[in-house]
Amino acid sequence: MPAAVAAVARLRREAGRTSLADPASWGLDDAEELTRVREKRLIEKQLEQEGQAADPSFFSSAARRRREQADEQEEIAVHIAVTLWALHQQSLRDEPMHRPGWPLGRAVRRLAHGMTGVHDPSTPPENSAAGDRDAAPANQAVEEASETIRKRFVRIGTASHIDLLAVRLREMVLLLRGARIPLDYGLLADQLLRWQDQTRRADVCRAWGREFHAVYRSRTADMDKVGTVSPSAEDHVEADAGD
Repeated sequence: MPAAVAAVARLRREAGRTSLADPASWGLDDAEELTRVREKRLIEKQLEQEGQAADPSFFSSAARRRREQADEQEEIAVHIAVTLWALHQQSLRDEPMHRPGWPLGRAVRRLAHGMTGVHDPSTPPENSAAGDRDAAPANQAVEEASETIRKRFVRIGTASHIDLLAVRLREMVLLLRGARIPLDYGLLADQLLRWQDQTRRADVCRAWGREFHAVYRSRTADMDKVGTVSPSAEDHVEADAGD
């Protein structure tokens, strides 16, 4: 247990920074796990191509550079998500702050309405359906959200560089931690990966906006089940081939 606590503390100190930029971050668990996932993928691909002619792109320097860039972007996305989770989880040992079904926009809107946790205090959990009790009250219109929080959220959406985005996300996570509002860090990592692609960045920002404006009153219990204490690298680096 002491080793695990120390590992999380090291991750927490890297929150808001990009992957491997600081030598102090070398050897962190998120990078090691990502390496294992990549090696597994490589072995699977080699087995699929066994006996076939080599892919011509393997000999192309441009294609190799694209692969290296994709790997780097993947590292950055995983690193930011995992270190933000470690910061978010600090001193909150009774409840995991990685919670599937709680995208960034949803969490920020709840924060902007002055709510805490995931349960509506006006509706006791034992007397309501899981989907209803885990949402902000229906009578709280988006226009009633805190302007200060909304502006912070807008600053996240207007970040022009991944380093700046990481810093602004860190600021928001600190506020979410204070309110004990969780985040879906697996989804966030996927969004951070897509955000680094200029052709897909606008899609990510639109998704954040939709999440903020959505009404969460009909969620199923499965969507809001508490996830594991820390999101796995397998979740973070799920393939995007179909996008």
